[in-house]
Amino acid sequence: MKDRLMSVPEVAEYLGTTERFPRRLIAERRIVFVKVGRHVRIPESALESFVATNTVHPIGIGRAASLRAVA
Repeated sequence: MKDRLMSVPEVAEYLGTTERFPRRLIAERRIVFVKVGRHVRIPESALESFVATNTVHPIGIGRAASLRAVA
C-alpha cells in the first residue's frame, strides 16, 4: 500500500494551522518526514499517527466530579 506524501501547506491545512507549525514539528524532529531533494514531505500515515498520539480524551463523569471536590 502506497503512503501519500503531503507537502507542508497540505499538512497545515489538514491540521488547521499555519505552515509554521508543521515546519516546527519537522525542525524539532517531532514527526516523521521524507526529504525529496530539497523538498520536505510528510507521509499521511505519520500525520495520522501524530494526531492519534497527541489526542487527549475527556475525563469520565465520575472522575471529573472527584476532581472538582478536591479543588
